[in-house]
Amino acid sequence: MKIVMATNNQNKLREAREIFSPLGIEILSQKEAGISVNPEENGTTFSENALIKARAVYELIHLPVIADDSGLCVEALNGAPGVYSARYAPEGLLCETLLKNMQDVPAEQRNAKFVTVVAFINQKGEEITLEGSCAGVIGFEKRGSHGFGYDPVFMYGEKSFAELEPEEKNAVSHRGTAFRKLYDYLKSYCTQEEI
Repeated sequence: MKIVMATNNQNKLREAREIFSPLGIEILSQKEAGISVNPEENGTTFSENALIKARAVYELIHLPVIADDSGLCVEALNGAPGVYSARYAPEGLLCETLLKNMQDVPAEQRNAKFVTVVAFINQKGEEITLEGSCAGVIGFEKRGSHGFGYDPVFMYGEKSFAELEPEEKNAVSHRGTAFRKLYDYLKSYCTQEEI
């Protein structure tokens, strides 16, 4: 069983493959599926953006598609960066920009959550979306060498997401939670020829 993931992001692909491999599902990147599409993510919610990406890929290949949209929502910044998380700062400067913008925010006001919405389109073009979130706080410095994006400054308990081993992070993360919901949904299809 093959599902195309609307991304070429190796970190997202790795996480998805780890979660879905027990079902015998092969997750293909866009490149592996022989397509290249980069639709404008102009939605105002994570759900809208996930569906924009999933539909763009589905229209090209008419195979099952997974797409996700994720972001970091910080209470002290009125929910920012939110759906603009990837575009919040120049590439490679996400954490530095966030820490600078939060430099005067005290520890007790640094609550944040990661949110992921996963969109799935099956072979017939039927759509569902599923959400996962993970609450934490924004630290005062970058910590850890695992993960990507905002992981080094997102504190989950005593550790940053970037200090957690991949299996630890997948067990509690926003993307892991959303993917596990999709895993449960797809489990019922695994005895069928097509999804």
